[in-house]
Amino acid sequence: MRRSYCVAVAALACAAFTGVHADETCNSPYISKLIKGQEDYVYVWTLGIEGLGDGSDKLVTVDVNPKSKAYGKVINTVSTGTRAEAHHMGFTDDRRHIWAGGLSENRIWVFDIASNPAKPKLVRTVSDLGDKSGFLGPHTYYALPGRMLVQALSNTKDKSGKTGMALYNNQGKFIDAQPMPSSNGGDGYGYDLAVNPKKNVLLTSSFSGYANYMRPLGELIKDGEAMKNFGNTMVVWDLKVLKPQKVLAVPGAPLEIRWSLNPKDNWAITAAALTSKLWLVKQDAKGDWNAKEVGTIGDPAKIPLPVDISITRDGKGLWVNTFMDGKTHYFDLSNPEAPKQTYEKVTGKQVNMISQSWDGKRVYITSSLLANWDKGGADNEQFIRGFAWNGSELSQKFEVDFLKEKLGRAHHMKLGSRALYAKPKGG
Repeated sequence: MRRSYCVAVAALACAAFTGVHADETCNSPYISKLIKGQEDYVYVWTLGIEGLGDGSDKLVTVDVNPKSKAYGKVINTVSTGTRAEAHHMGFTDDRRHIWAGGLSENRIWVFDIASNPAKPKLVRTVSDLGDKSGFLGPHTYYALPGRMLVQALSNTKDKSGKTGMALYNNQGKFIDAQPMPSSNGGDGYGYDLAVNPKKNVLLTSSFSGYANYMRPLGELIKDGEAMKNFGNTMVVWDLKVLKPQKVLAVPGAPLEIRWSLNPKDNWAITAAALTSKLWLVKQDAKGDWNAKEVGTIGDPAKIPLPVDISITRDGKGLWVNTFMDGKTHYFDLSNPEAPKQTYEKVTGKQVNMISQSWDGKRVYITSSLLANWDKGGADNEQFIRGFAWNGSELSQKFEVDFLKEKLGRAHHMKLGSRALYAKPKGG
């Protein structure tokens, strides 16, 4: 199994970023298709709410083409028939399918988006993650050549944060598993994955386990012992053989990882949720990878809780959402060693995920973090909002109220386009 993995990855591990792009800048560089212009759809992976609509997790399709009569409206939903704390999703390398899952169990749902991009279909359920790997709560789905690398957050034994990665082929067959390092400085936690094929590097970050993320947030933060159970590391891996090379100390639960897509750059950036710090992971002149704190997000004393981030395609700008104060921040990364905030705006009473178009002119924001961590009462907004960005101001263009539409809690997003799957003339 290890050999089959190595052969598959090594075939493309040295590809440069310049040859492989995606419309949304935070996708795997192995994804083959690019939305060159206006996207048609945003797919929203949505947490079900008991008593609201069918109560189930679902994939919601929103029309986001301003030329469409259905602009800013929901045009399709596909329900899973259950609630599993829907969280993240990811495209396969050919961009024909979306893999999506939840943090409370081990099932992964596979949706066909190529047959009819406006109406995705649930075509497969992968249910052996726990049995084959011992991991629980699939979080990140990262496309490799013909494969999907899945980062989990927890485990089936004690539901702590000791976890790892599982490798599947695109047909949903389990290939191999790799635990997160828990020695030589490793803490065993996982969260996000991001690769730099040119450097043969996989970076991982760290969060917490089921026992923490399924608890109400107000209760959790009062539990001093539980608050010790968060990740404080990132790991540098050899991508070809999937072996850890170095553990980096990055305190405060580093979350999403974004590599600069500028081919001249050799760095990635992340935000630490509990400390409100930006961290740079960069290769030095000797070829060693190191992590360095380079910036502050808001006022850490007020615990703004930075969540999702999105890097611009030139590597010179970074969007950061902070959940507690509902703000969207923009940082100038012209000097990644010293990011400077140049813009901020309240975009909701609570905000989490942020995605941007490849040209950087459109930004999409959703509201939900985790079912037990979302705010209550009037602050419990659940939405997707679309914005135009002119380089100096975000202007809201549409909103879908997921509570009013009886859909649930809006979380992760991926962009879609009819043109990606159009048959050539005469074909």
